[in-house]
Amino acid sequence: MGKVLAWMAAIAVLELVVVIEVAERLGVVNTIGLLLLVAVVGAAIVKAQGLIALRRLMADLQERRVPGTTLADGALLVAAGAFLVFPGFLTDIPGLLLLFPPVRTGVRRWLSARWSRRFVITRTQGVPPDRPELPQ
Repeated sequence: MGKVLAWMAAIAVLELVVVIEVAERLGVVNTIGLLLLVAVVGAAIVKAQGLIALRRLMADLQERRVPGTTLADGALLVAAGAFLVFPGFLTDIPGLLLLFPPVRTGVRRWLSARWSRRFVITRTQGVPPDRPELPQ
């Protein structure tokens, strides 16, 4: 928990430095406008992408498929939204990148590879490994 707070404090300080630098070059009003524009546009895109992910989740469940990929995409969209809501330009970069499906796919694969070494995955309801659908 201490590392997380230290990272958050460091990011907040860096964001402040970058915002001040941008404000010196563009002006305070333009900088605030740019920050608000990115937040509003990002929120609208996150909402649209989230609705698409929700529709895919519902389709997966209706077809009795495990919605692992869809849930992971949804979680990455929540992270994108959090990055975009946090005021500043540095956190907007990963937030905007996560809005692109190919970037989410790469991040999802990287996280899956990283976490698969930490967790043991077992099948509990007799689903054959070659058929990942939900049991009936």
